[in-house]
Formats: sequence, C-alpha cells, structure tokens
Amino acid sequence: MVWIKKILLPVIALCALPFLVTSCKVQIGLAPISSIDYSKVKTISIAEFQNQADYVYAPLAIEFNQRLKDMFIQQTRLKLVNSGGDLELSGAITGYNQYNQGVDASGYSSEVKLTLTVSVTYVNNTNHEEDFDNQQFSAFQTYESTQLLTAVQDELITLMVRDITEQIFNSTVANW
Repeated sequence: MVWIKKILLPVIALCALPFLVTSCKVQIGLAPISSIDYSKVKTISIAEFQNQADYVYAPLAIEFNQRLKDMFIQQTRLKLVNSGGDLELSGAITGYNQYNQGVDASGYSSEVKLTLTVSVTYVNNTNHEEDFDNQQFSAFQTYESTQLLTAVQDELITLMVRDITEQIFNSTVANW
C-alpha cells in the first residue's frame, strides 16, 4: 500500500503537467508602429523635397528623399506610388545653417551648431482632419569649431535626416 502512494503521486503529477503547461499561454509581441487603418489606406506618394535652403549641399536632398521613402516602406505596409496616394507628402528643405554656439576662455567659438529644417505638407485623402500644411521639422547637431564642416558634414547630415524623418513619420502615421 505504501508503494502505491509513492508511485501514484508522481504519475498524477506527470499526467497533470501537460495540461498545466498548455493552459498557461504567454504572448509576446510588439505594439504596432503605426496607427494606419490598412482597410482604407493602401498607398502613399512622397514628392521629391527640393533643397531651397540658402546654403545648398547637393547630397542632402538625395539622402533626405531616400531616407523618407525608406522609412515608410520599411515600417508600414503602404505601397509607394508616384502620385495620388491615399497619403501624400510634399515639401522642401528650407534651412541648412551653421551658427557659433559655444565660446571658450579665449573668446573664440568652441562649438558650432548645424541645423536642418524641413517644411512638410501632409494630406490624408481618407481623413482630411489629419492634414497639415507647411509644418516645420527641425534637427541639429554640434561639432567642435576646430573641425571643418566638410570633414563632419556627411555624418551630421545622416543623424539629422534620421531625426527629421522619424519626426515626420510620427506626426503622420504613428500619431504620437
């Protein structure tokens, strides 16, 4: 009789284990990046943003336009079309400036602030309440005044373009 108690308890535990494991489900996932209703919105058109800043650096417009398109293609299920999309983005690069920011003990500039500004018009053809016109998005980076802009410009542009395209994405489809 003692041996039955010793065997019966582990057998019951082994039989109950599969039921216990299958009844405890944990789902892990990421929250949706965008708040797009894909039953209504299927396409996006992104016009080429021209560089209308006083100081024109040719690779800036190319990098900005490509990064903006990549952001929407990679993080949504929207199809990029040339014109007439359910969502439409257009605008221009309106500012690319550098300013002396910090002054050292000698009275000379120690730090330079590089600023990028983009004006964006957004049209949501499925819900015009979300539209905006000529909204300004801006980002900046600083660098040591001992460096030439030409030496650090490409790296700083990459950082500023990433920042601004994320701001545009969040203001249009992420609704943050």
